[in-house]
Amino acid sequence: MALGRFLLKRVSQGVVVMWGVVTVVFFLRYLTPGDPTTALVPPDAGQEVRDRLREQLGLDQPLYVQYLDYLSDLVTGDFGQSMVTNREVSQLILNRMPATIELAIAATIVAVLIGIPLGVISARRRQEPADFGATLFSLFGISTPNFWLGIMLILLVAVRLDFIPVGGRQMALGTAVGMVLADGSLDGLVTWFGQIILPAIALGTYFTALITRLTRSGMVEEISKAYVKACWAKGLPETLVLYKHVLRNTLIPIVTVLGLQLGTLIGGAVITEEIFAWPGLGRFFISSINSRDWTSVQGTIVVIGVGFVLINIAVDALTAYFDPKSA
Repeated sequence: MALGRFLLKRVSQGVVVMWGVVTVVFFLRYLTPGDPTTALVPPDAGQEVRDRLREQLGLDQPLYVQYLDYLSDLVTGDFGQSMVTNREVSQLILNRMPATIELAIAATIVAVLIGIPLGVISARRRQEPADFGATLFSLFGISTPNFWLGIMLILLVAVRLDFIPVGGRQMALGTAVGMVLADGSLDGLVTWFGQIILPAIALGTYFTALITRLTRSGMVEEISKAYVKACWAKGLPETLVLYKHVLRNTLIPIVTVLGLQLGTLIGGAVITEEIFAWPGLGRFFISSINSRDWTSVQGTIVVIGVGFVLINIAVDALTAYFDPKSA
């Protein structure tokens, strides 16, 4: 019952936050200099043409009318039409979402597979070369901008070694999996892995360093507790003690950070997608800004904001499930 009330409270708070995001995004258009119709008509177009276009787009209505219409459309999932292509913004976003989700999940997997074992080793070998190396790696990961790392990876691995593609997304994960199920061919998975590994490393390096530090600090605190000493005294294998008992008791903050950072990765992949020509939401967002396609800009920000709120609610639910005292 307590968990249900906790989730109801979080969902209510999430609805308020999403309304705030939508409101800020809507009024952001009017705080930005310039007229959205400027990029849609020829420079020599007369004022009559501009006024007709503003009427077609509904920009001649009072501000509160535009706001209420915008809210009512969002409730039904209608993000409007692109001012540049006249296509449904919701469809344009749905076409880009799989690429961004693939990249965010791949970056998270890289962070988990590297960060957690590195944090465990660092905590177990305190004040030893392994600990110093993990600390140095964490410092490098947190301090290195992902755009610089992405450029360096392209120059050194893709261009100099000519080992994997420089950028782009030639194959979706679903297509690659379908090839495996259809005829057992691994060529699709190899192509998909080659195209996503560099963007995932560039995007997930900071996250990896964060997970390493978080795991190390939690493990150091847990290792000094009495139950761990009892496990050592019983002669239990080191791997069993570290990964089954100690690590499990440090997973709550790690899971929380994983969920929050996943939302951050989805929204923060803009620069990485542009560098690697990855056709996701980030690249679509930049192209919409460049063309002053405000309908697409608004839709993208709303989707990213709502996704972040939903991920936060899911993380809170998992945390309350694993640790009922936090509810």
